[in-house]
Amino acid sequence: MWKWLHPYAKPETAYQLSQKLLPWFAAIALICLSIGTVWGLAFAPADYQQGDSFRIIYIHVPSAIWSMGVYMSMAIAAFIGLVWQLKLANMAAAAMAPIGAVYTFIALLTGAVWGKPMWGAWWVWDARLTSELILLFLYLGVIALYHAFDDQKTAAKAAGILAIVGVVNLPIIHFSVEWWNTLHQGATITKFDKPSMSTDMLWPLLLNILGFAFFFGSVMLIRFKNEILSKESHRPWVQKLAQAKR
Repeated sequence: MWKWLHPYAKPETAYQLSQKLLPWFAAIALICLSIGTVWGLAFAPADYQQGDSFRIIYIHVPSAIWSMGVYMSMAIAAFIGLVWQLKLANMAAAAMAPIGAVYTFIALLTGAVWGKPMWGAWWVWDARLTSELILLFLYLGVIALYHAFDDQKTAAKAAGILAIVGVVNLPIIHFSVEWWNTLHQGATITKFDKPSMSTDMLWPLLLNILGFAFFFGSVMLIRFKNEILSKESHRPWVQKLAQAKR
């Protein structure tokens, strides 16, 4: 396996692979998000308790899930960069951080909008909400550290350490509704026995969760390519690529 992956440790090969994958990721994201969002917002039945206000779930839940998923991916990339000194892994982690921060912000914003009619308040210091807010601060800290040092290796090391340490917050977010008495509802689609949603509501949500994943992949590939071009701008292949686009 490592022998097969080894060629992709070269920036030029990784850039070319990203070029090939980007259209597929973007197409799948567009299809899933288009179908899932229209289905969920226009055709899914209203909730018997929350009415139409529940429809924000089709944005809130995918963004919340992938706010954690992106962070875990970023932490794994940072770990690989620290242990095996792969600069492409550090570039990937740097490319993921702003996307995860945006997903986390969307989750917090939509959660506040959803919470107002349900709880009567835009914000409460609920365990789930507070730990999600801490996740946003962790993302911002990682982004800040990547830009806080002139030396790229030092910046990647500092940001990577924070990203890895911050992983401890992920199980707190996930299990907070079970560990503490919170206002936030419990698991809906990740229950082992049976989801607490009808299939008419569940399928568009699953499509949007998949769409958010591939949208993350699309934006990450774009940012990853830009990171490679920025860090490898002195290489002949990058200069040749720039000349070809003129």
